[in-house]
Amino acid sequence: MNDADVSKQIQQMVRFIRQEAEEKANEISVSAEEEFNIEKLQLVEAEKKKIRQEYEKKEKQVEIRKKIEYSMQLNASRIKVLQAQDDVVNNMKEAASKELLSVSQNEHVYKNLLKDLIVQSLLRLKEPAVLLRCRKSDVHLVESVLGSAAVEYAEKAKVHEPEIIVDHVHLPPGPSHHHHHGPSCSGGVVLASRDGKIVCENTLDARLDVVFRKKLPEIRKSLFSQVAA
Repeated sequence: MNDADVSKQIQQMVRFIRQEAEEKANEISVSAEEEFNIEKLQLVEAEKKKIRQEYEKKEKQVEIRKKIEYSMQLNASRIKVLQAQDDVVNNMKEAASKELLSVSQNEHVYKNLLKDLIVQSLLRLKEPAVLLRCRKSDVHLVESVLGSAAVEYAEKAKVHEPEIIVDHVHLPPGPSHHHHHGPSCSGGVVLASRDGKIVCENTLDARLDVVFRKKLPEIRKSLFSQVAA
């Protein structure tokens, strides 16, 4: 092989090595670009996930805020209804108390009422001997009807007339303009068995409370329907 052939062969080998090197370089370049694109895609997906989580978090906060606002509105509405209910009940009680006070101040009407209350209490207790408590100012009225009340009870219950002792501890006086908040009783009687184990409260205030307890559902219904409207 002469020198020209050797030179030619060397040139071919050089071209082959160079071509192979270029191909390798291209492969490395493509691989690096693909890897870069994958990393970029991962970063984009991570950012999207972060944004989605933030949105869901804010959405939940909005829902919670809405629930709190609704709850506050509902509570405000309930408070309004309860306040209105209290106002109505208090006004009605005040009016009724004044009416009861006027009844207890009419001696003839009140005297008959006391007799009825005593008879009712005796029928509930059905005791042979009872203690009776009343307002100090009512003692003379109570004593004036005790005999006829005992007779009426005995006839209705078909028993002997009971022994009725007026208790020395009296109920507080009726409400007045000077003592709005002090203990008071609009009138009536409290009867108890001699041992004090059975008590029948038949005061006008107690009767008033019973009437209002029965009327409260009706009052509430009326108030709630007004608020709903």
